[in-house]
Amino acid sequence: MNRQAEPALPSRSRSTRRGMRRVLAALGGTAVGLAMTATAGASPLFHAPDPDPFYSAPADLEDRQLGDVLDVRALPPLATFPGSTVNLVKFRSTNSRGEPIAATTTVVTPFNHPVDGPLLSYQHIINALGAECAVSHELYSNDPNLVIREAPALNGVLLQGWSVALPDHLGPQLAYGAARLGGQITLDGIRAVKQVAALGLGRSRVAMAGYSGGGMATAWAAALQPTYAPDLDIAGAAYGGVPMNLVTMVTALGADSHPAFGLAMAAAIGMEREYPDRLPISENMNADGLAVGNRMANSCTNDIIATGAGHSVMEYAASTALIDSPDARAVLEENSLEYFDGIPTMPIFEWHSPGDPLLPVDAIDHTDRRYCDAGVRLQVDPIPIPEHMTTAVVGMPLAIDWVSARMNGVPAPRNC
Repeated sequence: MNRQAEPALPSRSRSTRRGMRRVLAALGGTAVGLAMTATAGASPLFHAPDPDPFYSAPADLEDRQLGDVLDVRALPPLATFPGSTVNLVKFRSTNSRGEPIAATTTVVTPFNHPVDGPLLSYQHIINALGAECAVSHELYSNDPNLVIREAPALNGVLLQGWSVALPDHLGPQLAYGAARLGGQITLDGIRAVKQVAALGLGRSRVAMAGYSGGGMATAWAAALQPTYAPDLDIAGAAYGGVPMNLVTMVTALGADSHPAFGLAMAAAIGMEREYPDRLPISENMNADGLAVGNRMANSCTNDIIATGAGHSVMEYAASTALIDSPDARAVLEENSLEYFDGIPTMPIFEWHSPGDPLLPVDAIDHTDRRYCDAGVRLQVDPIPIPEHMTTAVVGMPLAIDWVSARMNGVPAPRNC
């Protein structure tokens, strides 16, 4: 595990550390995870396999290199992105345990895209667990959240002639919460689409962007690129609303009822899919927890929120067995950028609300300061709106303008 010693972390108060331990007794995912003693017969709450064989892994997957193209499929045109062609690219990546996986990314190509024109890898917010919730499926579901929240910005760059890659960054297990996995899939997706000659991206200038869960994948991709994908030359990464420390998110959420508890529980289930031996969530749920977990296991965002609204971790926890589990703590740290010792070498644009009620903002500040001290060309743009998703909408045009400047070769500013 890579871990960066952050001066502010050891100085947390004793009461805060006790609170974190108490919550970790019942929590164990990106926002929350149910940490309990074993319930005989339970198994990880995996989603139903995607019925489309395109998404399955080939028999020779282990023999392929990271980013190798496994298959390409032309998809129907999308009303969301008028005048563009759409292709689904399957490629080889790796999961959080270092094992080979088949991942996918959807490439939207505008009618005016020149050969080797710009490519933006945009990581959508995917707060979901079911196969049908992957971006490559959601694009064809008329999801109003997608159309209202993210399509306007993407249409803006498509009008400029840029291609846009939209990776299914939760991976084939829909491992919601496994942030590092999202970074790896994002980088391998960029590698892959540059190899598909028909897409005209072989020598394209590349940038990345994303917010919230998509921001996690983007931020991890930026931090991992120097070691995981040194062959990629990326002009910059713009990300916002990123949970930088999952341990402090667990502490902040606490054990009380919460309107967004469904997302927290879904993140616990998603993390177990990536770390079944180290974070055996479902094995340790009580009967009510297993029933709710099974209802969520193939659900998308709205159903997950509705199922969990107003509930709490203690309703579904059988005991406090994982309170001292080094594996449970390590899983959270391994998916927390505040602990990761890698430093991006590409320019970064980062935006967030200083009053965001969903995020431990001090973790964002610590990570930004560490990057700045290391010499990263970092621009930080606080948005004075105390609401998570409104901050996305307000900040996205600023992020796209910043990315456009990097694509045009303008030197990156630095204000940290």
